[in-house]
Amino acid sequence: MIKYTLEVDGMQCGMCEAHVNDTIRKNFPIKKVQSSHSRHQTVIITETPLDEQKLQAVINATGYAVVSVTSAPYEKRKLFGRKK
Repeated sequence: MIKYTLEVDGMQCGMCEAHVNDTIRKNFPIKKVQSSHSRHQTVIITETPLDEQKLQAVINATGYAVVSVTSAPYEKRKLFGRKK
């Protein structure tokens, strides 16, 4: 699994977070997405690599600006923070 962390400018409220999350869900096969307007961040968990340029283009088309995209391997943690 892969964890993508995006820095997104322009989100001001919970509705903005929902708009970004819905846009990502509609355009990519993901497991989980979570946005935070206070952190200016969106985190995506997926089993397959995503096209980062398309990811930026899809979010930018909604009126928000992707400042950066980072990716790293993701391991699901078990109860009490122990790795699987």
